[in-house]
Amino acid sequence: MTRTSSIAAILALALSTAPVAMASDLTVNVEGISQAQGTIMLGLFDEATYSGDGAVAGANLKVDGDRVSVTFDNLAPGEYAVQLYHDVNDDGEMNTNPFGMPTEPFAFSNDAKGRFGPAKFTVSADGTIHTITMN
Repeated sequence: MTRTSSIAAILALALSTAPVAMASDLTVNVEGISQAQGTIMLGLFDEATYSGDGAVAGANLKVDGDRVSVTFDNLAPGEYAVQLYHDVNDDGEMNTNPFGMPTEPFAFSNDAKGRFGPAKFTVSADGTIHTITMN
């Protein structure tokens, strides 16, 4: 066996036993819900969709207490962000005042107070639980 074919054989073996990216689960807990009615409208964003290109997943969670929870299965490990609002009157939209300020509760991952700046968090290969408190 030549030296080149030996290196090729070693590389082929190494590549064939390389670990495959594992799918992870993310559980999002939303706490501090002040009104036990309506629906939490939640969007999950990955690195490619932070700029508003659409969520990679979402959930509409009926509210009947002061907390709700959802689990997203089979996510690639990496950075994600969540934004949500509480559609208290179940009209399907985030209600605002005449100045465009939200009149329904909303929140971001990491309890961030802006547009996704510090909102990113890491979903690890062995799964992640992330808790958000409503504003």
